Amino acid sequence: MPRRYDPDRRQRIIDAAIRVVGDKGIAGLSHRSVAAEADVPLGSTTYHFKTLDDLMVAALRQANEGFAKVVAARGHLEDPRADLAGDIAALIGDWLAGDRTGVELEYELYLAALRRPALRPVAAECIDGFAEAVARRTDPVTARALVALVDGICLQVLLTGAPYDEEYARELLARLIP
Repeated sequence: MPRRYDPDRRQRIIDAAIRVVGDKGIAGLSHRSVAAEADVPLGSTTYHFKTLDDLMVAALRQANEGFAKVVAARGHLEDPRADLAGDIAALIGDWLAGDRTGVELEYELYLAALRRPALRPVAAECIDGFAEAVARRTDPVTARALVALVDGICLQVLLTGAPYDEEYARELLARLIP
């Protein structure tokens, strides 16, 4: 039997991994669960992703693109005359107002880097990319502090289920900006 040409299979596997983590969490992620979700043979997942960490790296990289798109779409981080604290607070609001499951998934994969060293460089890419965008408007140290505060605010909203308070976030962010 000839090989079936399936150029989108790798992407379908990544998308399936994201759905599995969204439904079952990191603990539910396995080559077998992803193969079932993607409706591909188990060997396809191990062909494209030798280890589960390889698959998680690809999933985290794709999940990070969601936040990067929100940052790029706002565009306000580029305007030196705009209120930086207000722009970042609005950006958080846009991100959290989107698909909440997607945001939770991004953080779950991001925090998986605590136990999976292979994920750390990808998590760092997300942090570094956002810090670089913010640093165009402030110094690098303040940018890092703002990114850390954004992470804390987002985690608190996700963990407590409390509604996001944009004005409160703006006030906190403004306190860090010289």
